[in-house]
Amino acid sequence: MENHTHHPILVGIDTGGTFTDFVMFVEGRIHTHKCRSTPENPARAVLDGLAHLLSRTEDTAPQIVHGSTVATNALLERKGARVVLVTTAGFEDVIEIGRQTRAELYNLFVEKLEPLVPASRRIGVVERMLPTGDALVPLAAEELERIQSEVARQTPESIAVCLLFSYVNGEHEQRIAEQLASLNLPVSISHQILPEYREYERFSTTVANAYVAPKMATYLEELEANLPGRLRIMQSNGGSISAAIARREPVHTILSGPAGGVVGALEMARLAGYSRVISFDMGGTSTDVSLCDGEIQLTAESIIADCPIRIPMMDIHTVGAGGGSIAVIDEGNALRVGPQSAGAVPGPICYGQGDQITVTDANLVLGRLDADHFLGGDMRLYEERIQPYFEQMAGKLNYSTYPLAEGIIQVANAVMERAIRVISVERGYDPRDFVLLSFGGAGALHACELARTLAIPIVIIPPHAGLLSAYGMVLADVVRNYTQTVLWLADDTSHATILQAFHPMEQQAYRELREEQVTSIQLYRSLDMRYQGQSYELNIPLDEPLQRAFEMAYRRRFGYNHTNVPLEIVNLRLKAVGQTSDPGLSMTNVHRSMIQNLRPAMEPSDAFLGEREIYFNGNFRMSSLYEREALMPGNQIPGPALIFEYSATTLIPPDFQCAVDAYRNLIVKPNQGK
Repeated sequence: MENHTHHPILVGIDTGGTFTDFVMFVEGRIHTHKCRSTPENPARAVLDGLAHLLSRTEDTAPQIVHGSTVATNALLERKGARVVLVTTAGFEDVIEIGRQTRAELYNLFVEKLEPLVPASRRIGVVERMLPTGDALVPLAAEELERIQSEVARQTPESIAVCLLFSYVNGEHEQRIAEQLASLNLPVSISHQILPEYREYERFSTTVANAYVAPKMATYLEELEANLPGRLRIMQSNGGSISAAIARREPVHTILSGPAGGVVGALEMARLAGYSRVISFDMGGTSTDVSLCDGEIQLTAESIIADCPIRIPMMDIHTVGAGGGSIAVIDEGNALRVGPQSAGAVPGPICYGQGDQITVTDANLVLGRLDADHFLGGDMRLYEERIQPYFEQMAGKLNYSTYPLAEGIIQVANAVMERAIRVISVERGYDPRDFVLLSFGGAGALHACELARTLAIPIVIIPPHAGLLSAYGMVLADVVRNYTQTVLWLADDTSHATILQAFHPMEQQAYRELREEQVTSIQLYRSLDMRYQGQSYELNIPLDEPLQRAFEMAYRRRFGYNHTNVPLEIVNLRLKAVGQTSDPGLSMTNVHRSMIQNLRPAMEPSDAFLGEREIYFNGNFRMSSLYEREALMPGNQIPGPALIFEYSATTLIPPDFQCAVDAYRNLIVKPNQGK
């Protein structure tokens, strides 16, 4: 008897700098689409692309999850709102003073970016709350009226309210927000955005939220007015939230796009049978890497455009190495690659307009890209433009063209290798215990060489690798994070006391997630802990013996433990996860529906396109060419080889071999004995 259960249509949308990607799940089938992004109005590409995609189905009310770059770009480009900061009198300059730490210790000429709110728009309030939550200086009614008048005189577009010790008692902040409500402006309140101690990080995060809120609100209002179905927004923590919450707390969307990629990478690795994965996302201008030891790793210590953003974000490390990264000769006559990028315009030399050598140009010179198969043949590459530029640079270095091109690749790989070491070796993890899951337009050209250098045993390249971020957004659950600073000594605090302190956050989580129309809710409790006297914490799950769990985590991170030093509980953290869709729509079931009638085949003869020479380690090697869409589960491909698909090209070096698994992943391993 057939199962006629109707599943809702799910759509993931990822807005990138060059393309906006779409993935749609319809009754066990995947539909994809790419269209050019419209940076001047990102909503236009989203609406046009979705209309094209929905023309393939009769359903007019899909569930949409969207990864937006609006908040990110507003911060990076400093094109956010005109913000007024209201804070405790005497602390107006906290966001400018910052911390004593220096990003470049020996650079005497470091130029910091200007604060998001200049001194002229910071207003001090006569009030003072004690660390106990008691009011030392009450907030008078006439002071509220004065603040309202001063704020109005500044003609702001958004307001941030950040008072001392509001994480203990937010009454004064709430009263100020109520007083300012008559101005009809978005108001960001620090005890709602980040109820934690450390005023600089709390102030900075709240100001950043206020800075991007109006632009995000305008963008989402345009989408909601024109989109069919229900819209959700991807967060930096790997979960999604409603558009209403994203309007109120847009700071949670700052790593929206890369977060979707990590979610998709972990799911695809699990399909292939692996739970320990390093995700490697190489695009045109940068590379994002993240380590997942069975689950996504989060951090609360992020700095975006000189602004500390202390909310739970995926632990993603980004470096300026991508396909468009520019190769230059520095003052010491050494070859450098990135972080400057040729971008989409003018782009690499081979795109037809650029005049600076990039990683993409080097890959084309070495034969690792094919002009006839770039973007499925939709985009022409101008090979004839490259040679004069390479000859000129090679002459300066006393090289010839091909060793120079290979050197550019090696320098770019070294930058990306260091990024992977930051998230693995420097944090107590051995890369040899993980698989490398590569995605993004350029990643599959470099993944095997990185794996060789780091001794990573397996490389996985999923189908539609350039669309993996949109895949991940479809899979994302609703996730909300809650935190409360307590500053307790662990030895003086009972387990019952800790559980009781979680109760208000749990009630809030159930209330807010029910409003999100989830089908189930799971809660995960954890503690930020440290040795007494330290300034930074490690996050420890509450369901483990705290002392032992902390010492193991500390030793893995730093290589040793202290003895006879008391432990301190700094923050309580609650992660609430809500499932929004039928679990039958998981990636596993969708992919199973694609492969159920396929028979494994060892020989990839149907996908064979011919041969060409590719430069490896100082010599040209004849290499096989394959079309990825024609590959079948079970196909075996020895290196050297190139595998072409619309969104990416995969390079299999001579010392590697590739197999196609049941889900059409490319599983690439070094040859035995290599």
